[in-house]
Amino acid sequence: MEPETVRAFYEKEDVVLHYAAAVHRVGLWKSEEFLLTRLFRPDQHLLELGCGAGRITFGLVDLGYRSIMPTDYSAGMIDMAKRIAQERRIELGFQVADACNLPFEDASFDGAIFGFNGLMQIPHSSRRLQAMREVARVIRPGSHFFFTTHDRSNPKRRKQWKKDRKMWEAGRQPAAYDEFGDCIGETRWGEMYIHIPIREEISSQLDRAGFRLLSCEKRSMIAVEDQATREFSDECLMWVVTRKS
Repeated sequence: MEPETVRAFYEKEDVVLHYAAAVHRVGLWKSEEFLLTRLFRPDQHLLELGCGAGRITFGLVDLGYRSIMPTDYSAGMIDMAKRIAQERRIELGFQVADACNLPFEDASFDGAIFGFNGLMQIPHSSRRLQAMREVARVIRPGSHFFFTTHDRSNPKRRKQWKKDRKMWEAGRQPAAYDEFGDCIGETRWGEMYIHIPIREEISSQLDRAGFRLLSCEKRSMIAVEDQATREFSDECLMWVVTRKS
C-alpha cells in the first residue's frame, strides 16, 4: 500500500464530512478525556498528529487547552478543521504535515497525540517506526506520547487472522499488503487501509524509537463510552509512553 493511496481516501469529500460530523456529534471520547487531562496540562505546548477535522483538538480547547499544533496528512481534513475553527472563533495553526517527516525543530513540544489509530494507517512498518522516531525527536525528553491501535490478539477476529496466516504462507495475500496484519476494509466510501498489530510489535518499535512504555490498556477498561462514540469507533488499545532522556 502506498502512502498517497491512503491520503487519497482521506481527501474524499464524504470522508472529510464524516470526520467533521464527529467533531459535533462525538467529540472527545471519555477515555481520551480521562487520559489526556492526566498526561498534559492546559498550558503545555502539544502536537496532534492525524487530527482529521479536529475532533480531539476542539475537545481539548473546550477543556481550556490553547497551545495545540494540530496536523494531518490530508489537506482536505485541514481545510475542514480550519472552517470549523473559524465558525467557533478559535485561533489554531492547523497544518498539513507528514508524520514521517515533521516540519518542526527538535524538542519543540511538551507532548504528542496520535488519536483514532492514525499511526496504524501509515503503510509499511519502516514508515510507522520513522513516525515514532519523528515524534520522539520533536517532543522534549520525559514528555508523553499518547496513541491508539487495534489489537490483533483480540479473540473476536481469531478465525480471520488464522485464515489470513494461511493465505500469507501460501503466497496468496493481496498485492497491496506489505506485511501480515495489513487490512483493507470496505467502507461506504471505498477501501480503507489499516495495520492491525500485536502488542509486542508496537513495544519493540517504541523501544527502537526512543520511548519507554508506561501503560497499554483496552479502551473499555478505562471508561464506558457513550453510544455515539461506540458507533463511531471500535474497541482499541490506548498507549501511553514517554520519551527516554
